[in-house]
Amino acid sequence: MVEQLVEFLIVVLDRTGESRADEHVACVVLLPPAGLELEHRPLALGQGCRGVAGSHGDSLAGRDPRVQAPSTLPPVTDAQRPFFIGVAGGTGSGKTTVSERLAELAGHEHLALIKLDSYYVARDDEPLEERALANYDHPDAFDWHLLNDHIAALSNGATVPVPVYDFARHTRSAEVQLVHPARIVVVEGILVLYEPTLRERFDLKVYVDTDADIRFIRRMQRDVAERGRTTESVVEQYLATVRPSHEQFIEPSKRHADVIFPQGGMNAPALDVLLARVRQLTGAV
Repeated sequence: MVEQLVEFLIVVLDRTGESRADEHVACVVLLPPAGLELEHRPLALGQGCRGVAGSHGDSLAGRDPRVQAPSTLPPVTDAQRPFFIGVAGGTGSGKTTVSERLAELAGHEHLALIKLDSYYVARDDEPLEERALANYDHPDAFDWHLLNDHIAALSNGATVPVPVYDFARHTRSAEVQLVHPARIVVVEGILVLYEPTLRERFDLKVYVDTDADIRFIRRMQRDVAERGRTTESVVEQYLATVRPSHEQFIEPSKRHADVIFPQGGMNAPALDVLLARVRQLTGAV
């Protein structure tokens, strides 16, 4: 409990003007008072004196959160705003290979990588057996509000605490991974071109296209080796939810792409073209 009067100024982040269903507001907190903990969960931690937090409007002592930034801290200009790239594709298509290859070649000081898999909704209130049966390839499986808040925060130069998902337990872990703003931000995941608000933020939209049999084999190998799954559970999930969701949601999102990568992450010429654009943006040789 805070026992003294405190003052602080918050600025609503870019593109967060629409109210959210849970009434949270994404904002930049300027000069937050030491020792003050906001009532609700933080959405992001800023660098230096700039922090980002989510809070109900009425928890800020009646202050209107839609205030202007002070003249001493100018807003982020279009030239300073990160270049956002969305990389979508079916499970096992090679989109992660493409995204991580770009991050490796561009350097982490120039490129920040956000993975949609980190934003599965928390299911702590469900028994493990029920979590295992959920459709993780459906749009409703993701926390789009939190992801869009984090993208808005990165647009405004803030660092964001990305959730770390526990795939063996089918819920979020207690850990977060800090992602710092960079000249380029890549958002990678099966449905990043499906969700309209997120899709509108991208300056370049990429879809990685790979044959279904190759994708299934890759998913099988990954889930067994990295996520503690059995072969039987992978096959059952693929037939029950993965393939139907791909046909209904993921494959149709391809029409929104600016660039389509045939043959997935193994398409070296296509990767070279994308890398050339990244180098142009970062000024790398």
